Amino acid sequence: MADRTFLDWPFLDDRHRELATEIAAWAEARIEPHADDEGDVEGDVEGLTRDFVRALGEAGWLRYAVPGAYGGARDKLDVRSICLVRETLAYRSGIADVAFAMQGLGTGAITLAGSDELKAAYLPAVREGQRIAAFAMTEPDGGSDVAAMRTRAEPDGEDFVINGAKTLISNAGIADHYVVFARTGEAGARGLGAFVVDADRPGLTVSERQRLLAPHAIGALSLHDCRVPRSRLLGQPGDGFRIGMATLDIFRASVGAAALGFARRALDEALAHAGRREAFACPLADFQMVQDRIARMAIDIDAAALLVYRSAWVRDTRAERVTREASMAKYYATEAAQRVVDSALQIHGGRGVVSGAVVERLYREVRALRIYEGANDVQKLIVAGQVLKGLRDAGAEETPARRAASG
Repeated sequence: MADRTFLDWPFLDDRHRELATEIAAWAEARIEPHADDEGDVEGDVEGLTRDFVRALGEAGWLRYAVPGAYGGARDKLDVRSICLVRETLAYRSGIADVAFAMQGLGTGAITLAGSDELKAAYLPAVREGQRIAAFAMTEPDGGSDVAAMRTRAEPDGEDFVINGAKTLISNAGIADHYVVFARTGEAGARGLGAFVVDADRPGLTVSERQRLLAPHAIGALSLHDCRVPRSRLLGQPGDGFRIGMATLDIFRASVGAAALGFARRALDEALAHAGRREAFACPLADFQMVQDRIARMAIDIDAAALLVYRSAWVRDTRAERVTREASMAKYYATEAAQRVVDSALQIHGGRGVVSGAVVERLYREVRALRIYEGANDVQKLIVAGQVLKGLRDAGAEETPARRAASG
């Protein structure tokens, strides 16, 4: 990365600076040579994802996705480290970034609420890159409104029987297990549960492989009379919403970090192009309009980075729940990255829209970040709800807006 001055910010410790330097060198050597493999949405994205998970595990980077007792780098998940890894990987590869992120997101609920037996059964293999994880929350008729979930888990003896559908699930079809959220009781947020469901469980199938703007291993799941032992329930029936939101508190800021990686790469590509491309007998970088774009890009990146690493620092050092900080970071960083990538493409002109150009790939990669792990319009509802918390009547009837804002 051209600009690494952010590493000297007070939100980071020396160990984070060392991590950033080490993984940047590894990513340049290990990931960059495969960048050309990522432009084809019809390519073997599943195979490439498997390769990246294996490589991340062998290199030890997945130790930041699990806690220390199960092979992790520290006693508990360190969100600043997760953000640094995601930012660095996204700078080189969107697929490598998602491969790392899903190992954490797909086991975060196990880390937070799983029994010792479940943690021992799943986390070490995830850390080694030998088991691929997935997080199954989104449904065809409901994404950000998690409390409106329709998938049901009915108790039956020593099991729960799950019926429903999930969509836009990263690692669908290649995951070894899914953390599946389903309704276990009453309507609303208090009636959800979270389960660890192995991919080979009878009744769980990948009903559709889905293709996005940018290549990712993603698809829809169908659960038909899928029988899961009670031992695979995380926490208690009714804990699912709390577990899901606590997991997103950790990983939502890291979505902003991935956006930062895309934005930093876009700025570097724009600077290089503006310095060498001439128009009207002078470099593009000499034009005030181009300088205006570059200034705005740099400001957006620094502002986004401050919000991302502030959120991660608060989670690591001050509070278990950082709903407000994480939503701010996710919202601003992904919106800013969209602006930065768009400006980089504009600076490239016609060359920027040619398939295979780095900025063309970034343009397709960055758009989804404003939607997944809570659409950005919902992030604004959450932030507003947190800011207005002191004015709300605690006894007021729950509404969709209040439910979204509750985080």
